[in-house]
Amino acid sequence: MSTLHVLYVDDEPDIREIAAMALELDPGFEVRTAASGFAALDLLKSGGWRAEVILLDLMMPGLDGHALLGEVRKIHGCATTPVIFVTARTQAADIDRLIAQGATAVITKPFDPMLLAKQVRAILDL
Repeated sequence: MSTLHVLYVDDEPDIREIAAMALELDPGFEVRTAASGFAALDLLKSGGWRAEVILLDLMMPGLDGHALLGEVRKIHGCATTPVIFVTARTQAADIDRLIAQGATAVITKPFDPMLLAKQVRAILDL
């Protein structure tokens, strides 16, 4: 089984830590986290590590999820990287807007830590 490189972006430290631990329950996932949209861009632009899927919060200070997705799509090698939003904003209109913007899927917060990795695999059809 090959390793899937996952980037989880959320400004809330507790949620970020729980998500990382939940995703790492899957031995096929290598997880990195970022505390802000700007930190995520720095990691993605560094060239030293490539995310194969990005999970990100919608509501973050400075650079929110909408803006971050737009910036991610401009990075060489990230134009088609699957992006899954993890957010409490899951009204049909919110989800439609995220999908129209280029998101792969939306996972509802609060998420079940025991199912998060399985949800990501199902979305990616792994």
